[in-house]
Amino acid sequence: MGDRLSDIWVYLAASPLLGLTVTLLAYQAAHWVHLRANMSPFANPVALSIALLVAILWFTDTPYATYFDGAQFVHFLLGPATVALAVPLYANLARLKRELLPIIGALVAGALTAAVSAMVIGWLAGASRATVISLAPKSVTTPIAMGLAEKLGGLPSLTAVFVVLTGIIGAVLARSVLDVLRVGDDAVRGIAIGVAAHGIGTARAFQVSATMGAFAGLAMGLSGVVTTLLLPLLVRVAQP
Repeated sequence: MGDRLSDIWVYLAASPLLGLTVTLLAYQAAHWVHLRANMSPFANPVALSIALLVAILWFTDTPYATYFDGAQFVHFLLGPATVALAVPLYANLARLKRELLPIIGALVAGALTAAVSAMVIGWLAGASRATVISLAPKSVTTPIAMGLAEKLGGLPSLTAVFVVLTGIIGAVLARSVLDVLRVGDDAVRGIAIGVAAHGIGTARAFQVSATMGAFAGLAMGLSGVVTTLLLPLLVRVAQP
């Protein structure tokens, strides 16, 4: 019986649709748990679905490349989903125009703080240069972060891990930290979450309010631009 199940899995694994189906089912299960936990940030659906997918791939001995043949369809949709963030932002266009300069200042300060603090912590921990560079863009959305790491001499795969961990930690802790700091404005909270926790944090922000999600999406996108411009200069200055 076990051999027959193994043969069936090998046959199914050859279909690109399997990776897509498993991804969607894993996230649906994680979302169900998230709802049952009263949408607690500690039951983050992204973290739960990643853990579930890792367990499935490990248990079935499925290579990641085989899985990604199907999962890449979800990956492709990240682009349109990011562009769609402009829709709720348009509803807050008047405030965006009114407070453009403070927002730009906050984005530059936030992007610099995220990159510099990561590099300093890496150096103090005795990490190699490649690891420090891989850690620096951790607060930027994954495609930009991996591209930066590769161009600057880091390890893109390691950067992807740091980015996901940063997003999950940000989504879990952001509201509590901002509450302690007594930051109550949804727009300000959204910008802070978008700069610090990119797409995963932005998804969490949308669960709280449309305004918070809109400004988190703006901060996520512009933070990626700012980091792309400034990180090569930081790495060059920091070279021994």
